[in-house]
Amino acid sequence: MCYFIVMKGCYVLLVELRRDMRIIVGKLGSLTFTRGYYAYVGSAMNSIEARVKRHISSHKRKRWHIDYLLEHGRVVAIYYRESKYRCECELADGLRSKFEPIHKFGATDCRCGGHLFYNNDLYELVHSIKGMGLKQYMV
Repeated sequence: MCYFIVMKGCYVLLVELRRDMRIIVGKLGSLTFTRGYYAYVGSAMNSIEARVKRHISSHKRKRWHIDYLLEHGRVVAIYYRESKYRCECELADGLRSKFEPIHKFGATDCRCGGHLFYNNDLYELVHSIKGMGLKQYMV
């Protein structure tokens, strides 16, 4: 008999964008992205592993805002927190205290200003994420 544990909770993708560009992001329309690093906060109440696998896959139908950014950027690190409840807004609030969100990106179904945050310093993003108690996800 085979048993495996399914992790539920929230995660943060750190995405590198190597040049400035305009990207059409679904119903949000055309957005300007500055070269640098982006932290995207999401939830995975069925399986963090399955959600991360989908995000890093290059063959997928665009379903979420992050899919449009990932078409042009690359995931450089992934962090997660196991939880029985949706905690992405709590994590977004923690990042919002230090970084400006991209308006409504990833947050059209909540009252958060956005679930995507920009900084040109990867270390500063990582430091903030680890400071909120997230663990690094090894792919």
